[in-house]
Amino acid sequence: MEGDGPAVRRRSRAASARKRSRDRAQSRGACYPPARKRPSSGAGEEPQPAPSTPEYNNDSEEDMFGDYDSFSGNDSLLAQVDNMEQECIQSIDLTSCTKNMEDEATVEPSFGYFQLQNAKSKELIFCAAGNITGFRTEEENHLRITSQQENRTLEPGDCFLNDLPSSQLLYFEEMNKTSVDSRKSSGTKENANDMNSCLDKMLNQSSCHHNAEHAKINNELSLSTMSNLNKRESLKDHLKNTMTGNAKAQTPQVSRTKQLKEAVLSEEICAAKKTIETSSVDIGPFYGLPSKVKDLLVQFRGIEKLYEWQHTCLTLESLQQRKNLIYSLPTSGGKTLVAEILILQELLCRQKDVLMVLPYVAIVQEKIWALSSFGIELGFLVEEYAGSKGRFPPIKRRKKKSLYIATIEKGHSLVNSLIETERVGDLGLVVVDELHMLGEGSRGAILEMILAKILYTSETTQIIGMSATLNNVGDLQQFLQAEYYTNNFRPVELKEYVKIQDSIYEVDNKAENGLIFSRLLNFKYSSNLQKMDPDHLIALVTEVIPNYSCLVFCPTKKNCENVAEMVCKYLNNGLTSDERKRIEEAYSTGVLCLLTCTSTLAAGVNLPARRVILRAPYVAREFLKKSQYKQMIGRAGRAGIDSAGESILIVQEKDKHLVRDLVNSPLENCYSNLFLEFTKGIQSLLLSLVGLKIARTPEEIYHFMCGTLFGVQQQFLSKEKSLSAITREALGCLIEKGLLKGKMTSEKEQKFQSNLEITQLGQATYKGSIDLAYCDALYRDLKKGLEGLVLESCLHLLYLTTPYDMTYHCRPDWMIYFRQFSQLNSVEQKVAAIVGVPESFIMKKASGQAIKKDVDNCVINRLYLSFVLYALLKETNIWNVSEKFNMSRGYVQNLLNSAASFSSCVLHFCEELEEFWVYKALLTELTKRLTYCVKAELVPLMEVAGVLESRAKQLYDSGYKTLAHLANADPETLVKMIEHLSRRQARQIVSSAKMLLREKAEALQEEVEELLKVPTDTSEGLLTTLP
Repeated sequence: MEGDGPAVRRRSRAASARKRSRDRAQSRGACYPPARKRPSSGAGEEPQPAPSTPEYNNDSEEDMFGDYDSFSGNDSLLAQVDNMEQECIQSIDLTSCTKNMEDEATVEPSFGYFQLQNAKSKELIFCAAGNITGFRTEEENHLRITSQQENRTLEPGDCFLNDLPSSQLLYFEEMNKTSVDSRKSSGTKENANDMNSCLDKMLNQSSCHHNAEHAKINNELSLSTMSNLNKRESLKDHLKNTMTGNAKAQTPQVSRTKQLKEAVLSEEICAAKKTIETSSVDIGPFYGLPSKVKDLLVQFRGIEKLYEWQHTCLTLESLQQRKNLIYSLPTSGGKTLVAEILILQELLCRQKDVLMVLPYVAIVQEKIWALSSFGIELGFLVEEYAGSKGRFPPIKRRKKKSLYIATIEKGHSLVNSLIETERVGDLGLVVVDELHMLGEGSRGAILEMILAKILYTSETTQIIGMSATLNNVGDLQQFLQAEYYTNNFRPVELKEYVKIQDSIYEVDNKAENGLIFSRLLNFKYSSNLQKMDPDHLIALVTEVIPNYSCLVFCPTKKNCENVAEMVCKYLNNGLTSDERKRIEEAYSTGVLCLLTCTSTLAAGVNLPARRVILRAPYVAREFLKKSQYKQMIGRAGRAGIDSAGESILIVQEKDKHLVRDLVNSPLENCYSNLFLEFTKGIQSLLLSLVGLKIARTPEEIYHFMCGTLFGVQQQFLSKEKSLSAITREALGCLIEKGLLKGKMTSEKEQKFQSNLEITQLGQATYKGSIDLAYCDALYRDLKKGLEGLVLESCLHLLYLTTPYDMTYHCRPDWMIYFRQFSQLNSVEQKVAAIVGVPESFIMKKASGQAIKKDVDNCVINRLYLSFVLYALLKETNIWNVSEKFNMSRGYVQNLLNSAASFSSCVLHFCEELEEFWVYKALLTELTKRLTYCVKAELVPLMEVAGVLESRAKQLYDSGYKTLAHLANADPETLVKMIEHLSRRQARQIVSSAKMLLREKAEALQEEVEELLKVPTDTSEGLLTTLP
C-alpha cells in the first residue's frame, strides 16, 4: 500500500503482509507499467530509459540487513530500543515500591507490538515503528485493551515492520498466531518474575510454534531480583542477537525474492493485474520495445528519428488504455511506421498474434518482404494469407507469435476460422490499412464483416484503422468504438496545380474560385509536335526528367499507350506480375525516370515521383472522385527521395467548372455496402453468423447488426425499411435457398418458432467463401462432374474451378475457340459435351451460321476461359498464351490469379460435403499448380514472397534449387551471381526464405508435440508412460 493510501484494518495477519518500504517501492517498479508518453520529441533523440527492474538476490549475509551494513547500522532504531529498556526498568522499579499491591500483567506479542498490561493502572506498549513514540497509558481493563489492539487500524508507516527482513516478518506473524491460539486454549497465567525474562523467551524462540502462557506477576519484587535484572543482558542485545539469528536462519528453500512477492498486499496484486491487462508490457526504452528495434529501423529502413506526430500518436492516452484508434494523414505522412511499431508492441510485449489487413495481393507480398527481416531478428513469424495461400485455422503456436498479413478476403476467412476454434482471443491487434475501402463495393462489405465480428466476439482485441482519405469519421468512430487522431503533416510539401490551355493555376482554397494564376507554360513546339501533343505533356515532362522522376496518370490503357509512344516506357494493368515487378524495381532505383500508367497504380504501390501529371480528370468514362484524386497526387514528393513535390491536372475548358468543384470539395463519405451487395453482403454475413454460432435467433442477429456500420447508417441508407425488417428478409432468402433451416410462424410477421440452423450446403458455402449467387450453380456443376469426371487431363477440373464472375467480361473469339477445341484429343473434347457445349455449336458460331439451340452463355464463356488456363498450365508462358488467345497479358495474369484463389475456395467447399470427397486430393494439387504456374522444380523457390518466375529461374540456374539453399545464402554472393539484383532485394529474398523455412519447421514441431501430447480425456488406468 502506498504511503498516501487508505488505512488498512488489521486483525491477525498484518505482520507478514508488510514489506520494507524501500522493497515495496521497488517491487512496484518491477510490475509492468503501462506505456507512457515520453518527454522526447521523437525517437531520434535519446529516449528516456524505462525504470529498471530491481534484481533481487537470494538471502545472503551481504543482503541480510538490506541497505545497512549490519543491524547495528540503524543507530536510530537501536537507540530507541535502548531508551525504552531504561524506561521499562524504571517503571518496574516503581512497581517494586508498592510491595502489597497485586497486579495482573500480561505479556503478549501482537502484530509487532509488545504489550505489558497492568489491570489497575498502567499499560506499557512497545510500539516499534519506524520512529518509536515510546509508551502510552490507558485506564482500561484487560479485555477492552485486547479488543482495541486486535481491531486497531494501522496507518501506513507507523510500524517498524516495514524495516525488517522478510524472515523476521514471518517470525512475528507465527508468534502472534500461536499467541492468540494459546490465549484462547489456556486458562492459566504465567508468573513472570521480570519483564526481560518474558521478552527474552519471546525473542529467542527459534520455532514458529511459540506457546505464550498468561500468569500472575508476583506481588513483590525483591532487591535481589532487581539486581539480577540489571545484570541480565540488555533488551537491546537480546533484540539485536535474536534478529541477527533469525536473519541468518535457514528459510525453507524459498528465496527472499519469492518471500517478498508472496507478501505483496492483495490491493497491490489487483492493481498490478489490472495494469497488465489494460496496457502493453514495457520491455525497453523505444516506446516499450527493446532498443534493438530502433537499431533495426536504422539498419533496414534508414529511419533514425520519428516525426513529431508519430511520437505524439504512439504516446496517446487512448493507445495506452488499449482503445481502438482511427488515424488519418495525407499520403506519405508515415502512417505505416506507426502501425508497424504498434504491431511489434503487440507481438513482443503483450505476446499476442496480430492480423494486418491490406487491400491487394501485391501490397501483401511487399509487406511480407519488409517485415520478414524484423521477424528473423526479433523472433516472431510472418505468415502470408493472399490468393491461395494460407492455412485455416492457422497453426496454434506454443512458443512464437504470428503476424498474419492478409488480403481482405483471406482475412475474413482467417477470422472465421479463429472464431470457430474459439481462438479469436489470441488476436491481440487487428490493423486495417486503407480503411476508406469500407465504402468500396463487395470488398468493403467483407471488410465490414471482419471488423464487426472482431468487435462482437473479442473484448480484448484492439483495432487500428488508418487512411489518407476519410471524411465521415464520426460514423466510423461509432462503428469501431474508436478514438480519432488526425494531422495534416507531410514531410515534403506538395503543391497542386491545374493546367488550362497554356496557363497553369495553383490550387488555393482561400481564393475565391479556388485557383490563382501561377505562370504561362513556355515551350517551343514545332507544328508536327503541336499536333501530336496538344496538351503540352512533353513540355511538362521534360521540365523534371531526367534529373527527377515523373508519373503520368491516364484515364484508359489505350490513352496510356498513346502517351507512352510519345515520351517513354509505359506501365499499366495490362502487364504481368513479373513485368510490373521489374519496372517498379527499375523505377525505384532510378533506371527509369518516367512512367505512364492507369489509376490502379495509385492504390498502394510505392512508386514516388517529383511530379505527378493527371492526363485528364477521368477514370475510364467516370469523372474523378476526390479520394481518387488525392490518392494519385499523393505519389508526388515522397519523404527521403524528393525535396519537393507537385501535381498538375490537365483540364479542358468544358470541364473547368467541374474541376473547380473537385479541388475545393471535401472527401466523399464512406458508406456501408452490406445492403447494396446483397448476396456478398448481408446474406453472406447472416449465414456465417449462424454457422459460427455467433447469433442463432433473429433477436441475436438483430443485436449484432446494430453494431455494424450499416446499423449505424441504416436510417440514411434505407429509409423505406427498418433494420429489423431487412434482417428478417435476408434470413427468409437464406431459408428459401436451403442454406438455413428455420420455420416461420407467419409469412407477414416473419417470426421463427425455434433457433436457426445452418444446412450442410450453407456450411460449405460460408467456409469456402463462395458468393451466394453462385453456390447453387457450383453445387450442381460438382454433382454433375461426379457422373463422368474426365481425369486424363486437368481440363475438366479447370472448368470446375474457373471463376463464375470472370465470365461476364469474356468475349470469345470464335475462330480461336474452334481452333483450340480442334487441338484437343477425343477424351478432352468430351469435356465440352459433358458441360453442355457441343462441337456443332462451336463450329456454327465460328462459321457464322445461325444457331437455333440455346446454350448458356455462362457455360460457353467458362469453357473458353478454361481453355486459356489449360494452355497456361501446359506452356507456363503468359506471353505466348496471351498472343494465342488475343488477350492482354494483364487479363491472362488476372484470370490465373483468380482461378487459383477460386480453386482454393472450391477445395474448402468440398471439404464440408462428404459426397465430394473425391475432389479433395485433386483440387489440392491443382490449386498449387495454378498458384505458381511454373515447372515443378521452381515451386519451392516461388513460395518465397516476392520471387516470381523469372527470378526463380535465375536462382535455380545459379544453384539455389531449394528453400534451404536460398535461406542459407549469402546476400553478397547472390548480388554477384544474379543479374540485376540489388543488395536490398538480395537481403529481402534471403530474409523471406528464412522466415518461410522457419515457419514450416515450427509447424512440423507443433505437429510433433501435438502427437506426443498425453490425452486429457482418457482414464488414468488406460495411459502408459512413453519411454
